[in-house]
Amino acid sequence: MTGQIQLDDRDAIASLFASIASQAAIAVMDVYATEFETRFKDDKSPVSDADEHAEEIILEHLAKLMPGVPVLAEEAAARHGVAAQLGDTFILVDPVDGTKEFLKRTGEFTVNIALIENTRPVAGCVYAPAAEKLYYGGTHGVLARGFKPGEDPAACRSEALRTRDYPKDGLVAVTSSSHLDDKTTAFLETLPISSRASAGSSLKFCLVAEGDADVYPRFGPTMEWDTAAGHAVLNAAGGQVLDPTGAAFSYNKHGAGFKNGAFIAWGGGRWRDA
Repeated sequence: MTGQIQLDDRDAIASLFASIASQAAIAVMDVYATEFETRFKDDKSPVSDADEHAEEIILEHLAKLMPGVPVLAEEAAARHGVAAQLGDTFILVDPVDGTKEFLKRTGEFTVNIALIENTRPVAGCVYAPAAEKLYYGGTHGVLARGFKPGEDPAACRSEALRTRDYPKDGLVAVTSSSHLDDKTTAFLETLPISSRASAGSSLKFCLVAEGDADVYPRFGPTMEWDTAAGHAVLNAAGGQVLDPTGAAFSYNKHGAGFKNGAFIAWGGGRWRDA
């Protein structure tokens, strides 16, 4: 990872994020292999050395390779708050998304990095180091299987990442392993669902992106750094993320403390448009 990168080369940015996530995942998996200590932040959410060490690595690389681009990272925001304005272009970082899954040792946790431009995620990377699956994309979606922490994405075998056409016998829905609520259940009852799956972290977006699921609704609370990378990957794979009214799901919600509202992640389009 040498040299700076142009902000308009979205696939190059996504590949850069993948390289950075690969390096950060070394620290994540080093902690995962130990009897690590769990602490709690002011909002009562759990945090470990994995979150903090990985974030330090990510921020160091971003400062060198994308200087001048503001970064909103989960752990730094928890400690220091958020700057008054980030501008139209900034980076969102969640060093370990799915901390509950990390603590349960299910393997369903990810390293997330995304670039936001004009309220939209335009490049992102989601890396699940325990599952050895790397998803990234800007204009085009990419999936690398068997990808180990520290490896170079450019040197690994990869495949195009694309959503699938909706099955004629009904949709596969994916929901949160830890946060299924009544509103989500009620929404799914309005769709022709043939089966359901559950997953932790931003892997739910990725299941839709790779065609293992067709819809991922979320009505419970999330933060922008939880969703931006998965949203970018899904966009690159041909999917979309909308709010319940059908409008594009947006970012840079400073007035709301960067908290998300409800959203639905779709495969090739909304079911009623198929």
